[in-house]
Amino acid sequence: MIRINQIKLKAEPELAKKEGELLKSKIKRLLKLKEKQDFSYEIIKRSLDARKKPEIFYSYTVDVKGINENEVMKRIKGSQVSVVEPSRYRFPSPDGEKTAQRPVIIGTGPAGLFCGYMLALHGYRPILLERGMDVEHRCGKVEEFWKTGQLDRECNIQFGEGGAGTFSDGKLNTLVKDKDGRSREVLSIFVAAGAPKDILYDGKPHIGTDILTDVIQNMRKTIIAHGGEVHFNTKVTDLCIEDGKINGLIVEKRGKGEAKKVKIETDLAVLAIGHSARDTFKMLYKRKVPMEAKAFAVGLRAEHPQKLIDLAQYGMERGKYLPPASYKVTAQAREGRGVYSFCMCPGGYVVNASSEEGRLAVNGMSYSRRDGKNANSAIIVSVTPEDYGSFHPLGGIEFQRKLEERAYEIGNGKVPVEYYGDFKRSVRRGEEDKGYDSTYGKYAPQIKGEWKFGEVHSIMPDALNRAFVEGMEAFGRKIPGFAADGVILSGIESRTSSPVRIHRKENGQSEIGGLFPCGEGAGYAGGIMSAAMDGIRTAELIAREYQPL
Repeated sequence: MIRINQIKLKAEPELAKKEGELLKSKIKRLLKLKEKQDFSYEIIKRSLDARKKPEIFYSYTVDVKGINENEVMKRIKGSQVSVVEPSRYRFPSPDGEKTAQRPVIIGTGPAGLFCGYMLALHGYRPILLERGMDVEHRCGKVEEFWKTGQLDRECNIQFGEGGAGTFSDGKLNTLVKDKDGRSREVLSIFVAAGAPKDILYDGKPHIGTDILTDVIQNMRKTIIAHGGEVHFNTKVTDLCIEDGKINGLIVEKRGKGEAKKVKIETDLAVLAIGHSARDTFKMLYKRKVPMEAKAFAVGLRAEHPQKLIDLAQYGMERGKYLPPASYKVTAQAREGRGVYSFCMCPGGYVVNASSEEGRLAVNGMSYSRRDGKNANSAIIVSVTPEDYGSFHPLGGIEFQRKLEERAYEIGNGKVPVEYYGDFKRSVRRGEEDKGYDSTYGKYAPQIKGEWKFGEVHSIMPDALNRAFVEGMEAFGRKIPGFAADGVILSGIESRTSSPVRIHRKENGQSEIGGLFPCGEGAGYAGGIMSAAMDGIRTAELIAREYQPL
């Protein structure tokens, strides 16, 4: 197969209509093909090139089929054109000697959902347990919480079908190295379940909450069609362990009446609980499942007008033919802490993402069109066990809770908001004050859930606040207006990743035999894609050791 890299097409209003025609013309010219020669091609990657802004180009990598490779390569010189062998993802054939009971997957976030999906396709008939509701009813619960503040502890932005990723920006890029093709397989499964096909090749693939909800339902239907089961309002409250191995789970099933506790017998359980299942972490610790505290990060959401980000990244107003611009920024504060953007949402919303009463956390979310007025991103600061004064495996959870309690207190249950100018002056007391700039008070927040102005600067410890300001000022030197006084901050962004890592061996299992820690909650992923890929990897490990029942 012939692969062509770096085919450039100018980003302009008519490109969407003429993309196929323009690409075909470029391919013919680059490969020196005859005018009437027939061939087909597949876009492998498409990314924006804004290095010469305001001239913006799309850069394509394509694979060309239906032509004589040897003849083409004889007349082509240079590295832009090459012959490649297409690689396809392959799930391992079950070759283990053991036969397990039906695997039980705890959690239906990306890790649990994709693990269950792969196992279902290959005959394992998995049982998926979700403490929250199905995504259809979950959406109603979340909307009700944003309107009234009435929180359902078991069904919210953190808990429910699809996990925390359902109510997020829906970005599908990852930094995880992927020699086995799991990343492409995740995207292909999303497309098969109804996601747009361009996520297969877009340099910054994105779905959005409105489409993700349908995609998740379709994945569930596929799991059930292949003999799997999905149980909602079903929380695992205990593990049954005998001779160092799993032999069952105690679950609490919520219904119209009182919750009922029942035992599910299994010798194979996948622990895909997500980063916010704090009560489950406590139970696992009590059951002596080996785990440790790990470094993570906390910070605040920063909102800017999307037009400001567009101008900075494109050198002009975006128009209708370019996507809302994004950014990724990193810095190191004087004390050595990393400060960086996380879960950047172009044209998105800040959302109240709380899951515990009396505590408040925020996240970022966008719909597929990304047409909100503001861009927002978490600007987060790295923290370690030294910061929260404990190397206890659950010490990071208590650190998060204290920050969330303070955020709830200063917002009186609403999302607390503060202008960056006020935040900076509170942190840098006594330093030279040059006065507020003209943006102060002019930006309006875009928040799902009630909000109010408050002393956001009082949520984090002083050392984190200082690092946050250093980072913002550094980013302001890269992106004009990024550190303007009118920028809106809200907090606390405390659920960036799991503060716990549950140990697992090379075979994917805990020291407790048959227990497979998986995904973001177990400390092995950091977003939709990496969690989904870890779910697939866990399914592969199960297939290598166990035969379907």
